[in-house]
Amino acid sequence: MNDESIGIMLVEDDKVDVMNVLRAFKKLRISNPLHVANNGVEALSMLRGNGVAAIDPLPKIILLDVNMPKMNGIEFLKELRQDPELKRISVFMLTTSDDEKDKIAAYDLNVAGYIVKPVETPAFLEAVSTLGGFWSLIEMP
Repeated sequence: MNDESIGIMLVEDDKVDVMNVLRAFKKLRISNPLHVANNGVEALSMLRGNGVAAIDPLPKIILLDVNMPKMNGIEFLKELRQDPELKRISVFMLTTSDDEKDKIAAYDLNVAGYIVKPVETPAFLEAVSTLGGFWSLIEMP
C-alpha cells in the first residue's frame, strides 16, 4: 500500500521493533505516512491532540503492541473503541504476545487482525508484506 493519504500509526515501546518496522516498510516500499507512539497514552494524545498537535488527517490503520508501559495495547484499544472520533480506525495487533487471553480480548474489541511478531527478519518481512497486500485490497472509509 503506497497511498500517501492513508496514514499508519505504530504503537510500540521497543525501539528495536520500531526500527524493524521502519526497515520492513522501506524494503517493501511502503511509503505511507508513519506516526510512532511509545505507548497507549502517547498514542491517544497524538490522535486527540492532547498537549501535542493532533495527527491530521487521522491514521486509517494502527499497528499495536500488547505489552507496553503506562497503557497496554488492550487498554488502549478499549479507549479507542469508546471514542466516537477514533473507533473506526482499523487496528492490527503486531505483538510478541501469543497469550490466548490477549488474542480473545483483542478480537472482542474488533481488531482487524492479530499477528505474532516473528523474531527472524525474513519472517517479519513476510508478515509486514502480508499486511501491505491486505491494505491494498481493502476499501477504506
